[in-house]
Amino acid sequence: MKKTALLLSLSLAGLSLISCAQAAEPPARPRIGLVLGGGGARGAAHIGVLEVLEKMRVPVDCVAGTSMGALVAGAYAAGLSASAMRTALAAADWNDMFIDNPSYSEMSYRNKATLRNYLPGSETGITSEGMRYQSGMVSGQKIKLFFNQLVRENQGERNIENLPLPLSIIATDIGNGERVVFREGSLTKAMRASMSVPGLLAPVDYQGRKLVDGGLVDNVPISEVKERCKADIVIAVNVGSPLLKAESVGSLLTVSAQMVNILTEQNVTRSLAQLTPNDIYIKPDLDGITAGDFPRHAETADRGRVAAEAMIPSLQKLSQPEATYLAWWKGIEVVSRPTPLIDEVEVVGLKYVNPAVVSRHLRVENGGKVRPTDINRDLLRMYGDGFYETVDYAVMTQRERNILKVTPMEKSWGPDYMRFAVNLDADTSKGSTFGLRAAYHKTLINQLGGELIASVDVGNTNRLAGDWYQPLDPARNFFVETAAWTEQARLNIFQEDRRIAEYSMYETGLAAHVGANVGLLGQVRLGWLERQRRASLEVGDPSLPGARVTFGGIKATLDFDQMNRMYFPTDGWSTKLAYFDSPQQNYSRFDADIQGAISWRDTVINARVAYSGSPRGRLPLYDAATLGGFLNMSAYAKGQIMGDDISYFGIRGEQIIGRLPMGLRGDMRLGVALEAARAGFRYTETTRDGVLDSLAIYLGGETPLGPVYIGGAYSTSGVSNLFLFLGVK
Repeated sequence: MKKTALLLSLSLAGLSLISCAQAAEPPARPRIGLVLGGGGARGAAHIGVLEVLEKMRVPVDCVAGTSMGALVAGAYAAGLSASAMRTALAAADWNDMFIDNPSYSEMSYRNKATLRNYLPGSETGITSEGMRYQSGMVSGQKIKLFFNQLVRENQGERNIENLPLPLSIIATDIGNGERVVFREGSLTKAMRASMSVPGLLAPVDYQGRKLVDGGLVDNVPISEVKERCKADIVIAVNVGSPLLKAESVGSLLTVSAQMVNILTEQNVTRSLAQLTPNDIYIKPDLDGITAGDFPRHAETADRGRVAAEAMIPSLQKLSQPEATYLAWWKGIEVVSRPTPLIDEVEVVGLKYVNPAVVSRHLRVENGGKVRPTDINRDLLRMYGDGFYETVDYAVMTQRERNILKVTPMEKSWGPDYMRFAVNLDADTSKGSTFGLRAAYHKTLINQLGGELIASVDVGNTNRLAGDWYQPLDPARNFFVETAAWTEQARLNIFQEDRRIAEYSMYETGLAAHVGANVGLLGQVRLGWLERQRRASLEVGDPSLPGARVTFGGIKATLDFDQMNRMYFPTDGWSTKLAYFDSPQQNYSRFDADIQGAISWRDTVINARVAYSGSPRGRLPLYDAATLGGFLNMSAYAKGQIMGDDISYFGIRGEQIIGRLPMGLRGDMRLGVALEAARAGFRYTETTRDGVLDSLAIYLGGETPLGPVYIGGAYSTSGVSNLFLFLGVK
């Protein structure tokens, strides 16, 4: 009996000790799910929220994000701290991020020539199934490369399922409206899909679906973290744009934006209804910051921090000891690791383009490393060839070999296109002219990349033309080009600032050249040019011979263009030289045009020097050099001065007074141009001796329709001119 009592006493004592030990252990922390909502540029506020979570030592067990929230959530799950994200956003050029093309100087010469003649946005695919159109204003080329650099894709493929922190990214199937959740696969592709604002960013193709912004179906995905990690507490951050007031909705753009906002607000309301009293809801004050205000990322992040700091009493309950929090973060934080050496380079996914066309831009070789700055520049140069919808890369490890896989995606609406252009040109000296241009452009006809362009111009100049361009090697270093055309144009003859005659000029021509592309500098070419011209007097005094004139000869050209923009550049230089020799008419012609541009902040200085003349004989009237027109002696009408041995110098200063909105490259400027010229021999304006001058003041810039400018000019010789131009020359 005593023995039994002793055993019972010892058992009770043991249970008491166990109970005390259990009571001494800290209670298990609640599982926390972090939700980062979409809102475009307003999503930078998430960074400020993360800064407070780090300060308060609040770990999370899973994270879900939509749109810009997907970007921040993806970077966070990949191990980037809030401060690292701030640094990355500050280093990004947000004025350039939503422009797919590289700098004009980094584009291939052939693509430059196409862009000079046609509006880029007019490119319409011609297929056996009918016409196809670009799926968004922006393909997202630079955005995707930014994502790659942000999560260090150059060090190895980043897949969602391999991330240390469970992550869900929300997108929308534009075909059926279904909610699509990325829990595996490419991290950067999921981030890009979730940010595809319909109409602005092209959808992302994924497993036969076309995916767009997840905000359309689940902008604050609270249910996802409740399901993904069985979150006991949800921290939800809402940065969505409020609905516009009724009086602010009037244009097509604002109506479209309001429709998206309505859809978003409806699903946000449903999501917020899932929050419980224990959850933490953060809605930063982002009044005055729009979804497109990416350059204001620092201010937006600060506002997010302020909103999170207001919730510190609630967050304090979730705070963990420093050692516990650091152990958690150590398992997530990106650890600096060496960039792998590449054992093999693959170019995959091409149907029409020869892989050598892609490889010629790639500087990474076997045994080399993929550095973000270099690979981004290489891929943008590839994109600048004009054949691709996107160009991406991944670093993969297979059988202990590191493979750089380059994946250009050819345009889904190509490779055959219709292109269009328009222009309006008016001044007080010669009146107004207009023109419409359309072309059928067939590209990538053969393995070497042959191209055919058939074009027609209708307006004050009527023209039919055909051009065949045939590269001679896979890398497109050498080529042959043939062209034929017939046109009718108007020519005005001036004397003493008075239009004395108007002619219809008829021309037919043939040209054949061989040439070489000198990297991305430009082209050199040599060939034969044959033309036939005839002038027909429409009104005024006869000045030109009416006989048909045929003249042909050897023509050599050098065209190097390193301007950073096609029109109204801010930096760069260009040199254009041409020499033509006609044995039939016993004369030669040399043309030189050199330009340069530099800028400081919003002030741009441009200079131009040009010369046209005949080293042998004299330029005939039907092939005379000309002066006149905007930035070619602006006070004079286009072609007002005709002659030989013409020299020109111009310098202009421009102040940028406004920039086009997101996705459009260009700005508006107020400019002043000082110009001087001398004509050694003149066919027109023969009474004007010595050096001519011109002072012009204008408002202009580059727009999606091409250059536009309006202004006036005056010369001390008594000539003045008001001018307006819009479109493509």
